[in-house]
Amino acid sequence: MNTAIWGVLPYVAFVLLVAGTVWRYRYDKFGWTTRSSQVYESKLLNIASPVFHYGILFVLVGHIVGLFIPESWTEAVGVSEHTYHMFSLIGGTFAGVLALAGIAMLVYRRRTKAPVLRATTRNDKAMYVFLLGALVLGMVAKLTHSGGSGYDYRQTIAPWSRSLFTLSPDVALMDGVPTLYQIHAVVGMLLIALVPFTRLVHMFSAPVQYLFRPYVVYRSRDPRRLGARPDRRGWERTGS
Repeated sequence: MNTAIWGVLPYVAFVLLVAGTVWRYRYDKFGWTTRSSQVYESKLLNIASPVFHYGILFVLVGHIVGLFIPESWTEAVGVSEHTYHMFSLIGGTFAGVLALAGIAMLVYRRRTKAPVLRATTRNDKAMYVFLLGALVLGMVAKLTHSGGSGYDYRQTIAPWSRSLFTLSPDVALMDGVPTLYQIHAVVGMLLIALVPFTRLVHMFSAPVQYLFRPYVVYRSRDPRRLGARPDRRGWERTGS
């Protein structure tokens, strides 16, 4: 069982992430979207969406730093274990609260606005369950084991995570990991596997082309200015 969870499941999740994303891009380009419901309600969305996105971004950055930057590296730049632990506790809690506040507002909006609720699919509901589960479990695990010097996951979970990239996962490292951390890790891997099949796939849609597209030129529709000059095909100089 240990090998299946910590030695096989991570690769299954990764394969589903990559293969599912490729499949979605090739066969469901029109579905590669957040399916925005802003047309139904925008006031609460304009608050909840930025709060959630900033929160989840901080959470992801915290996980990358905690799992993939070895303890020896932070100590080499003068960051002691106690300092790192306090920064991780305070910063991680802040990021988690921010993400949870955002997702709570988004769920409240979906439950209280009838048009938004009707546009919510079973797929969306499953995504919210796993996303909320991963966030809540992570925060509970962190706060439960925050006493004293806290649980040093950089001695167990982090090396196990890095060992996955060598294709020789050290599953023994996960034996003594607290149960809450183990459940959090499993839910996180399941969430990763679900990403390509939910609206979360839009995270891979970086609008890089916006940096190179031509400027959008807005022209006045003032009737007094119509006919001032003949229409011409093609681009015009800015300010002309």
